[in-house]
Amino acid sequence: QVQLVNSGGGLVQAGGSLRLSCAASGLTFSFWTMAWFRQAPGKEREYVAAISWSDGTIYYADSVKGRFTVSRDPGKNTVYLQMNSLKLEDTAAYYCAASRLSGAVTTQGAYAYWGQGTQVTVSS
Repeated sequence: QVQLVNSGGGLVQAGGSLRLSCAASGLTFSFWTMAWFRQAPGKEREYVAAISWSDGTIYYADSVKGRFTVSRDPGKNTVYLQMNSLKLEDTAAYYCAASRLSGAVTTQGAYAYWGQGTQVTVSS
């Protein structure tokens, strides 16, 4: 049984940092592209970033490029999202997801498994 468990969300002031974690079980971590999506209240879920399983290339949405960093620890089957210079508009529920496709996989439908989400709230 595949399970993705998100953690690390919280309340942070604008300009601050948070690190989200996504612990995966039940899948061979190295053969899955891992991504982060987010959904703000009243908005559709949007792509944030993904790390491709085939070569480790990371693809970022323009809105987070230069501020967010994705990394993974195969030994712990965990992927991280380091978020720096947080802005009010980063407030959202953040979800990790796993896809068997490689490359810049930005569409939600390509992801077979999802975490439960973790809330990030950025205050002024």
